[in-house]
Amino acid sequence: MDLKKHRPVAIWLFIGAGMIIIQVLLGGITRLTGSGLSITEWKPILGALPPMNEHDWNVAFEKYKQIAQYKYIHNYFSLHDFKFIYFWEWLHRNWARFMGVVFIVPFVYFIYKGK
Repeated sequence: MDLKKHRPVAIWLFIGAGMIIIQVLLGGITRLTGSGLSITEWKPILGALPPMNEHDWNVAFEKYKQIAQYKYIHNYFSLHDFKFIYFWEWLHRNWARFMGVVFIVPFVYFIYKGK
């Protein structure tokens, strides 16, 4: 077996394993900060960017105020508090998107190259 031929695949798999560990840690932080439901709409493509101006932040915060987590747990939150929990949920989701790219692009390449 030619180990040099398989080295890029092994590196890719180790990177993937490391990224999964980071994702689990981000998930833990997201849950511990109560951030898990701060993004009220799931937009797989367009949701990659956070609100970009004060108006958009206020719109997102108003949507958050309509869910039970705000009403029963975080009803004292200010916009600043909301931005904090939003960040953790946003980072958790975007890290998962990044993991998908890091997986699929080399996977297709390695399949194409017969590795």
